[in-house]
Amino acid sequence: MGAFSIAEKLDRLFRQVRATGQAEPSYMAVAETIRASQGVPISHTYIWQLRTGRRDNPTVAHLTALATYFGVPVAYFLDDEQTRRVDAQLALLQTIRDAGVTEIALRAADVSPRGRETISELIRKVWESEQRPS
Repeated sequence: MGAFSIAEKLDRLFRQVRATGQAEPSYMAVAETIRASQGVPISHTYIWQLRTGRRDNPTVAHLTALATYFGVPVAYFLDDEQTRRVDAQLALLQTIRDAGVTEIALRAADVSPRGRETISELIRKVWESEQRPS
C-alpha cells in the first residue's frame, strides 16, 4: 500500500468534492447515485466501511464507480503521485470557493471565450508559481 490509504483518499473526497455551501453527501446518497447512474451495485454501509478503513480491499469496479461519482480519475485511488496531483487541484478549488471567486466567475461570463481562456491561464500560472518550493 502507498503512503495514503483508500480510507484517507475517500475521506478527502467526501470532505472536498461538493458544491459551495453544501454538506457532505450521505453514504446513502452516494450509493444510490452510483447504482442509478452507473449500474454498479454498492451499499452505503460498504462505502462507510471503505471510508473508515474497516474494509480496505475494494474491487476495481467499486473504485471506478467512486472515482466517477467524485469526478476524479480511478488512478487517484491507486497511484499516490496521482493522489497528490488531484489533492492539489482540489485544494485550489477549495481556495477559490473560500476566496469568493464566484464574483470573478460571474464577471467572466460576459467575457469572450478567448478572454476566459486567458483568465484561466493566468490563474493557473499564479497557482503554479505559488506551489513551487521556495
